[in-house]
Amino acid sequence: MLAEFKYEPRKVERGYNNRTLYVNLSSMQIASKPVSEKMKETFTGGRGFNLWLLWNALPKNRIVRWNDPENEICIASGPLGGIPVYPGSGKSIAVSISPLTNMVVDSNVGGYFGPYLKFAGWDALEVQGKPKSEVVIFIDGDQCKVQVETADELPSEAHLITDILAEKYGKDNPLSISVVSSGPGAEHTLIGCLNVSWYDAARRVHRLKQAGRGGIGTVLRNKRIKAIVVKYSGRITVESNGPADAALVKEVGTAHNREIRMLDPKQNEMSIVGSPQLVSTMNNFDLLPVNNFRYGSHPEAEKLGREVYRQKFHKGFDGCWMGCALSCAHVVKDFELKTGPYKGQKVFVTGPEYETAAAVGSNCGIFDVDHVIEMNFYCDIYGLDTISVGTATAFAMECYEMGLIDKEATGGLDLRFGNKEAALELVHQMARGEGFGVVVGQGIRRMKKIFAEKYGADPVIMNDIGMEAKGLEFSEYVTKESLAQQGGYGLTLKGPQHDEAWLIFLDMVHNLMPTFEQKAESLHWFPMWRTWFGLNGLCKLPWNDVVPENNKQTKEPAKVMAHVENYAKLFYAVTGKKVTVDDLILMSERVYNFQRIFNLRMGYGTREHDAIPYRAVGPVTKEEYESRRERYDKQLKEKLGIDPAGKSTEEKIAILRRHREAEYEKLKDAVYKRRGWTPNGIPTIEKVKALGIDFPDVIALLKNNT
Repeated sequence: MLAEFKYEPRKVERGYNNRTLYVNLSSMQIASKPVSEKMKETFTGGRGFNLWLLWNALPKNRIVRWNDPENEICIASGPLGGIPVYPGSGKSIAVSISPLTNMVVDSNVGGYFGPYLKFAGWDALEVQGKPKSEVVIFIDGDQCKVQVETADELPSEAHLITDILAEKYGKDNPLSISVVSSGPGAEHTLIGCLNVSWYDAARRVHRLKQAGRGGIGTVLRNKRIKAIVVKYSGRITVESNGPADAALVKEVGTAHNREIRMLDPKQNEMSIVGSPQLVSTMNNFDLLPVNNFRYGSHPEAEKLGREVYRQKFHKGFDGCWMGCALSCAHVVKDFELKTGPYKGQKVFVTGPEYETAAAVGSNCGIFDVDHVIEMNFYCDIYGLDTISVGTATAFAMECYEMGLIDKEATGGLDLRFGNKEAALELVHQMARGEGFGVVVGQGIRRMKKIFAEKYGADPVIMNDIGMEAKGLEFSEYVTKESLAQQGGYGLTLKGPQHDEAWLIFLDMVHNLMPTFEQKAESLHWFPMWRTWFGLNGLCKLPWNDVVPENNKQTKEPAKVMAHVENYAKLFYAVTGKKVTVDDLILMSERVYNFQRIFNLRMGYGTREHDAIPYRAVGPVTKEEYESRRERYDKQLKEKLGIDPAGKSTEEKIAILRRHREAEYEKLKDAVYKRRGWTPNGIPTIEKVKALGIDFPDVIALLKNNT
């Protein structure tokens, strides 16, 4: 044991412990920090607490990079996290400086870690520094102590780490343990994910969910942390959160779960097939990424669709936190692996989700569900983000097919679209730290630089087809026909991830926001509302994946206001603070603007960094245009008043491009104005004063950048 810290037990009061845990692995200092009423009022919890802790921990006189010892990993739940009767209340939110973007990144995850951390005594955990050798951090909520121990004998893969530590610390009660880990792929790439475990009592196996985005798993392994373990054996009830009104918590939670159980079978079947049901829907609307987002549909897409997973997923309860009727964390049981170090073994695979199926499947031109499941398993145990793996691989495949790179670059891999053997080999190379897999694991932004400098690849075409923004790979939706969703990706804080604003159906399919002002309003409200879940330790899926039967008849069906109002009741029931829907949005607005300012502190957070590749906007290649020629020709004629007859495809692409890029710039202007930002995308001093985040260093930073 390298360090130990003992603390007094404390009951949760109205959702909070009113303290956070600090661990410095360089000095082996462990300490408790108080949570003030001002901190709760300004940052609420979860992601907000994480950002505030990180902001104050970093040196003020220089920019800290992801692999500096001063960088932190912060993990928290939130005041509503850990409620055992409300659907989706088991989320953890992780924050760090990203290896991919060099900015702040946040990523949320299911599993039991966040709630257990709170019940063990802590509203948030911040880990700073770097030890001399590999370690495990053990937070024992039963004995009220924190220990840092050596981990030299632990294996590298996430599932083995989890099983060994669960046996060590929770032999008497495996349900009491949750483990945060990564894997060998995170050590050799910049796209490492965090795995967070929970014990599936029915199947007697520890399962993993992922905080995938932005490379936080890479930060974990760079800090030589093999695992962070929390133990809590106490009985968890509604009263565990110390709510102001336990009866109201039970009332709103029971009602929401009852609605899910009744309506989910008629709507999205999340409890049966989960998010992969989206594959068919996206394909039908030309929104499923195929061959590096070149196309939006494919005749073989159903091989990755709803009915396939209905057969593949093992029957049974699949909630990643207790009491959630949505139960969408499905598992493939006894899946026999065909490649890699575990070839021939039968394993449990949690997933795949839609994003994984689209990323490593259709986007790479692969329509084989067993391939997707195998990729899912290996990415998880290697500690790799499946979205970045799939999108980066698809980019490399297109570069290969276009002749921008060849077999010399790929180490002999025939990296054509559809080559599943090559795609799997890349992932195994990432875990081994060798070959072209390590190059792909650097992410698209760095691949573009490597391909141009080393192989003479055309940087202009790579910038057009490289599906990254701010350094983060795109998640899996084709946005060419949705200007609002282009903004939903490009105007995000951390990079193109759909958890901030998913407006593609409202904009493209239903045409509910035809003006720039309407798009800007949606790109204000929805990101703020979605941010609120990460402040409170909640999952977004119960909000809009199952909706009330009369939702379509309401004034704003996309907002599912009946559920939003229910969340306001839940917040009051736990914290005792009476809030309106506007108050919920204001909570998020404070944190959202603070994170934008944090990006400014890191050297980003301005208009130029909200750019997106042209493939997210319109057709780059002749094949893309021709695949939708009737649609594009009609747009030239009706929207621009230009007769396409007699013009070459290249001419038409150029005309369309000038128009669409100009539209995106107009959208930026409208969104910045609505958010209270300058034309350069920086929150104004008036805005931060109105939000109550006008801390002296914030004001000084804004004055230096305006």
